[in-house]
Amino acid sequence: MKVGILAGGMGSRLSEMTDRTPKPMVEIGGRPILWHIMKHYSRFGFGEFMLALGYKGEVIKDYFIDYHHRAQDLVVHLAQGRVEHLGRPSEDWTVHLLDSGEATQTGGRVKRLLRYAKGEAIMATYGDGLSNVDLRKLLQFHRRHGKAATVTAVRPPARFGGLQFKKGRVSRFVEKPQIGEGWINGGFFVLEPRVADYIKDDRTVFEAEPLERLAAEGQLMAYQHDDFWQCMDTVRDLRLLEDLWQSGKAPWRTTGR
Repeated sequence: MKVGILAGGMGSRLSEMTDRTPKPMVEIGGRPILWHIMKHYSRFGFGEFMLALGYKGEVIKDYFIDYHHRAQDLVVHLAQGRVEHLGRPSEDWTVHLLDSGEATQTGGRVKRLLRYAKGEAIMATYGDGLSNVDLRKLLQFHRRHGKAATVTAVRPPARFGGLQFKKGRVSRFVEKPQIGEGWINGGFFVLEPRVADYIKDDRTVFEAEPLERLAAEGQLMAYQHDDFWQCMDTVRDLRLLEDLWQSGKAPWRTTGR
């Protein structure tokens, strides 16, 4: 099954970084967040990716074109113009780099990914969110219910420390807990080909009419993930993810780098 990733966003709230690079290429631990997302899918056996490019898509193209060279030590034989690769092999991934238009909304990008998959169901997610969701269980859940789409429902991360108190006395303080109630769209979708019929054109926002209509018709199911999930919307989010990675305790981290 192919994995579609929406990698065309500008990331205006990270403008100090995204004025030169697309948001999915902002780095955590020296690697783009896009690489971290793909590495998580690879952990569960998914190795074929379709990237819906948009804003500064050429940066992502250049990264993967040069990836084999970047990932290994090299010996360059100048006289022959030959490059010898040393050390460990690169990830065994197939990456489809698809221009989906700089101004295209999320719905338009999803529709293009579904068309490119040529009648097959796809996994799909955003290029700016990390999680330790069990993708094997997510897919099993989707196949059992037989509906058109599955979205991973996550708890929204709290922005501030949580307080529990009585008569002014704090009984418990939890730094940056996850909110105990409510669920939000965490991405990590499974989408059947017929989801494309719910998307009008490139101006369609996937999270608006398509998902609302799928829900109204009983064709959207939620896989509940009550563990780690974190988007990278702000510099604060980026610093949190970087701190987790550097501490060696990043919940999404696989073995090795």
